Amino acid sequence: MNIHEYQAKSVLRKFGVAVPDGGVAYTADEAEKVAKGLGGPVWVVKAQIHAGGRGKAGGVKVVKSLGDVKKSADGMLGMTLVTHQTGPQGKEVQRIYVEDGCDIARELYLGLLVDRVTSRVTLMASTEGGMEIEEVAAKTPEKIMRLAIDPVMGLQPFHARRLAYGLGLEGDQVRSAVKFLMGMYEAFIQLDASIVEINPLVVTGAGEVVALDAKMNFDDNALYRHKDILELRDESEEDPTELEAAKFDLNYIKLDGNIGCMVNGAGLAMATMDIIKLYGGSPANFLDVGGGASKERVTAAFKLILSDANVEALLVNIFGGIMRCDVIADGIVAAAREISLHVPLVVRLAGTNVERGKAILEDSGLPIIAADDLADAAEKAVKAARESA
Repeated sequence: MNIHEYQAKSVLRKFGVAVPDGGVAYTADEAEKVAKGLGGPVWVVKAQIHAGGRGKAGGVKVVKSLGDVKKSADGMLGMTLVTHQTGPQGKEVQRIYVEDGCDIARELYLGLLVDRVTSRVTLMASTEGGMEIEEVAAKTPEKIMRLAIDPVMGLQPFHARRLAYGLGLEGDQVRSAVKFLMGMYEAFIQLDASIVEINPLVVTGAGEVVALDAKMNFDDNALYRHKDILELRDESEEDPTELEAAKFDLNYIKLDGNIGCMVNGAGLAMATMDIIKLYGGSPANFLDVGGGASKERVTAAFKLILSDANVEALLVNIFGGIMRCDVIADGIVAAAREISLHVPLVVRLAGTNVERGKAILEDSGLPIIAADDLADAAEKAVKAARESA
């Protein structure tokens, strides 16, 4: 789950992380009121969307009068902001954040994430603040410092000091950085975060280390432990189809292809998408119905896939272990009848009650294309999509 910048800063502040003062606004008048309360004389007006690259797209303005605060806020609210992370469709700005201006002496980068290679929380730091870390990694990887944190020991002050010195900080700047890093790590661990990114992290003229921007993502599987974090969720920033999928405990991610996929098991779903590509097709989604899906969940999955106008064929690939093939077959038939199936449907079933499942599909009278194995299913789905295009 992602949250907005202003929310991330509010969360981090509770752990002793230094952030500029600011406030959220939903109208231009509210923005002016927030700015008045901050005092000025310089303010930063920021569009709040779940995407980076806002500054380059006109979503961040530095202003020096209350009139300009109101004017900037009025121009941003309601606009569709298109950045390299939003895609061409962009995101509508529904709220803005007004914060105090900052005396910036240097810009740095800090990030905390779970490194799948080391299976440890890893701290990344760089002197190249304000740039995309992927770009830094590609062009100047030597400028990125990495620290894999021992889960038993955790982040220690000497670790933080070592990174601070590596960033070229000195004196009071080091003390400020150590406090910042320790708070940032505690927030990550205690709140079950998956990413905390500060870009840029700035050193002010007074030598203080401050988060000028903040991004936080959280592990969805741990949100039941953090009701206060869950309340920060902004569903207007999320894909409506993925939200609908979550209501039925379906793992769904929309892609750009034209062959819809319904599979049980994440590994099998990945393999299904791979083999579709191997046969020259393009998957329209990732969808894992899980190991114990009910008939209702299968029907919901079917509807979700076919709600995508780009889908020109549908491939159902089920290995019945915990999930029974006859339950899947019942769901397929129910969904196809309920929504008036309008694209070719290829089904490959294997495992528990497979013969009963195949009989259900055959007796349904629906124009279902049966497949013997995964390769056969992929080949038939790609061919059917081309013919129906």
